[in-house]
Amino acid sequence: MKVGVRYIVVLFVASIFTACGEPSLQKYFVEKQDDPKFMKIDLAPSLLEGNKTLGPEEKETLKGIKKINVVALPVKEDNKMDFEMERDALEAILHQEKYKELTRVKSSDWNFTVNYTGEETAIDEVIVYAFNNEQGLAVFRLLGDELKPEQIVEFVMNAKDSGMDFSGLEGLKDFFK
Repeated sequence: MKVGVRYIVVLFVASIFTACGEPSLQKYFVEKQDDPKFMKIDLAPSLLEGNKTLGPEEKETLKGIKKINVVALPVKEDNKMDFEMERDALEAILHQEKYKELTRVKSSDWNFTVNYTGEETAIDEVIVYAFNNEQGLAVFRLLGDELKPEQIVEFVMNAKDSGMDFSGLEGLKDFFK
């Protein structure tokens, strides 16, 4: 019975998306802004600089980043159906042709996909989608301007050591407890 209801709800959500045009991650983020079940974080790249002096590579990459958005939904006893619907909706969005998969990682705890939009040599958007059926889901969206993949990889690899300030994301850790 639960599985049948879930498929009916997914079909209903899919039909709404098709009737209103192709769903997008932008629309998804806008719709979740006023939803109290979700945690929302919007960061200006300048906030990542913190009090440390960044190297020229990090500064150059930060110049290309316009903003960072995060939405997250924890799994709770009373929202398991909502979680499944949201997970299905996000996966449907990210399977669209415009979102190109860069990598997929499955661990014992979380599943991650990293997608992007734009060209391989000029990335406009990086999306990290993570979910755990017991804890919840989160979508990190980094909007940029023709970022180079090697810049992004280098940026992520050096982020912790460079003294960047990720305190704006600290609430996520507690959100999933």
